[in-house]
Amino acid sequence: MNNFALLPLKTRIRIALGLIVAHLAGSALAQQEAAPDAAKGNVLRLQFSPYTHHYTFDAEHKDVVMIGLEREYVDTSLDGITLFRNSFGQESLYIYPWGRVYRSIGGVKPLAFKWTAGLIYGYVDSFKNKVPLNYKGFSPGLIFGLAYEFKPGWSVQVNLLGTAAAMFEISAPLN
Repeated sequence: MNNFALLPLKTRIRIALGLIVAHLAGSALAQQEAAPDAAKGNVLRLQFSPYTHHYTFDAEHKDVVMIGLEREYVDTSLDGITLFRNSFGQESLYIYPWGRVYRSIGGVKPLAFKWTAGLIYGYVDSFKNKVPLNYKGFSPGLIFGLAYEFKPGWSVQVNLLGTAAAMFEISAPLN
């Protein structure tokens, strides 16, 4: 039996509704534009985060550094993989086969809303309870981000890491 099934029904419903609302909100706020030019195909991006701001102080927190690869498809769906040192100094991984980007938020062409969903590995031992639904170091991941493209293909982004932190990222195209 998985940990999700052990959650109270109200909590499971809230999580499901939150995912649905996030997807619909992005669609409603964005004026869809295919980011990658259909003639050029998919875009592969290198991601780097040198800094994460935690909302609350914890003496056990360490610096978080992330590097990753993200692929954006012509239909604006996303997938990717990131390697990072988590807030407790443990080498970690986030693989996200699901995601989407919504461009021109509020009519601001360089502004985009992104979400990704996947699997996190790395919160183990005494830190296993620092992420929800953790089972032997594996836990589901859902990240929302707001990106600003300051140069064609180059963007800065703020990723919301649940109720714990905000990660600041820069990404650059590889193709």
